[in-house]
Amino acid sequence: MKKSKTKTTYVCSECGATFPTWVGRCSVCGSYNSVSEEIVDFKKEKSFITKNIYPKPITDLKTDITLSRIKSGFDNFDTAIGGGFVAGQVILISGEPGIGKSTLLLQISSYLSKDKKVLYVSAEESSYQIYIRAERVRALKENLYILSDTNLENIISAIENLNPDLIVLDSVQTVYSENLESPAGSVSQVKYVSSKITEISKSKGIISLIVGQVNKEGSIAGPKVLEHLVDTVAQFEGEKGYAYRILRVLKNRFGSSGEIAVFNMTDKGMEEVLDPSSFFISQRPQDQAGSVIFPYTEGSKPILVEVQALVSKTFYPVPQRRSQGIDLNKISIITAVMENHLKINLKDKDIFVNVVGGIKIDEPAVDLAVATAIFSAYKNIPIPNDMAVFGEIGLTGEVRSVHFEDIRIRECKSKGLNQILAPTSYKDKDINITNVKNLKEILNIF
Repeated sequence: MKKSKTKTTYVCSECGATFPTWVGRCSVCGSYNSVSEEIVDFKKEKSFITKNIYPKPITDLKTDITLSRIKSGFDNFDTAIGGGFVAGQVILISGEPGIGKSTLLLQISSYLSKDKKVLYVSAEESSYQIYIRAERVRALKENLYILSDTNLENIISAIENLNPDLIVLDSVQTVYSENLESPAGSVSQVKYVSSKITEISKSKGIISLIVGQVNKEGSIAGPKVLEHLVDTVAQFEGEKGYAYRILRVLKNRFGSSGEIAVFNMTDKGMEEVLDPSSFFISQRPQDQAGSVIFPYTEGSKPILVEVQALVSKTFYPVPQRRSQGIDLNKISIITAVMENHLKINLKDKDIFVNVVGGIKIDEPAVDLAVATAIFSAYKNIPIPNDMAVFGEIGLTGEVRSVHFEDIRIRECKSKGLNQILAPTSYKDKDINITNVKNLKEILNIF
């Protein structure tokens, strides 16, 4: 019998790029020391067999197909992923160590095990450790089965024997297959393990929740093909020192992406926050300069957050620019536009910008809120407590409209905010909406 050929290649663990020899820096993604040696097994390709396979016209397909959704026990989680789980759906959940991924998945597993079989596979913790956590969060159920193993073949055997309705794999980077010579966590192992779990989920209609580790930048570790294999990609975020956690859906084949779900981490497990807006602005100071409310949205669910700014005289040759929750480059650009068009001197001022609660915002709609907070702190003029601000600022000082204006305004209205400062033509008789088209108009307003 002819043996398969083997070849040594070098693969980047961050992006999956391959190289013929070892390099210290990946030329594709720019990561240092991420290229490692792997042995690739080339098996003889099978010849194609002609079969009587005919594609169907799209007009012959049923148009009234409805997906049966399975609830997770958390309404916010179900809304974020499109209304609940779908049979055969594969979800990749990433997050930093200790953020609460295992706790959340254990609570979801416990809820579904009321009337379904759930297999929780832990490749990082022992069964006793999982039992202690399940006892703490009250997740002890008879239909919840625990397997502590890192061998893919053993995991597949357990799936075949148990035939569960839900699989939790924690985590994919620690599982290996005997069919590959590369170590666990390598690019080839991660791709192979993920593809096998996905294949089983699709063929048997099993819901699979796969935990993925993150790299030092906070993004999902491993090749991008891992994100393409699954149906849904969700990122679990949270700042140290805060009890809240945010589940952000980055990709979803069964719903819209960009949706978020907010949780509060307690000693009894994760508790969903049904009203995130009130949660984040509940302790906002009244009549204080440098504080403004911004209706932040990703997807279709807006959340009111507080943006703060502090402007003080610098004691350094180069003034400081610091930000938390907003890209520092954005702060520098907004500051330069304000100096040019508002004719104010910020060259000798230290500027600090913070999004209260540790939320990270990367949408352009926050530009006007940041500029307003900086201007308020610089002039020491408090912004009205019932005012919300949003809009994108261009380099020429124009203020541009942004998406989801109507749902932002409705969220502000539901929380008792009666004034809106934004570049919008939206009309509402119950709210005073000031249409801002240029940054200079802030001088007249304040």
